[in-house]
Amino acid sequence: MSDDVGNNRSTLAAIVLFGIVVVLIGWDLYVDYGEGASIWHLSVESFIFLVAVSGIGLMWRQLDRTRSDLVEALVEAEQWKKESSELIQGLGVAIDRQFERWNLSEAEAEVGLFLLKGLSLKEIATIRQTSERTVREQARALYRKSGLSGRPSLSAFFLEDLLLPHTQRIE
Repeated sequence: MSDDVGNNRSTLAAIVLFGIVVVLIGWDLYVDYGEGASIWHLSVESFIFLVAVSGIGLMWRQLDRTRSDLVEALVEAEQWKKESSELIQGLGVAIDRQFERWNLSEAEAEVGLFLLKGLSLKEIATIRQTSERTVREQARALYRKSGLSGRPSLSAFFLEDLLLPHTQRIE
């Protein structure tokens, strides 16, 4: 989602830049017309003015479409959460039990949950208000105690049986 935010910022920046071009070309057209510039010169600048106005329109439409897609995705995510809340709670309990079987400390278990959610070590450190080095050591302890080789193995441990081949899924 951070990519979407970056794209929205870029689109907004493009709208602002097109707006600046529109204002500058518009002002230049006004001044040139007042000074009696040739029709050819005014035509070229008018074309540039129209291109910049079109750019604003296109960028605004793109920004609006992105916002609409984001709202749609958020509604879909909320619907998925409601429909699968029982399953999610069960998975959460199962994960907690497995962490207990591995004798993880509270901190290691918390790091494990954040790793399963896909957060980077830096993000986890920020959330937990600790150093990235501490989080890295807690992650290593988790992998050592669980006998897993890393984040992909940790995720696969919990998700492998949930992701049955399409032909075996219960509908």
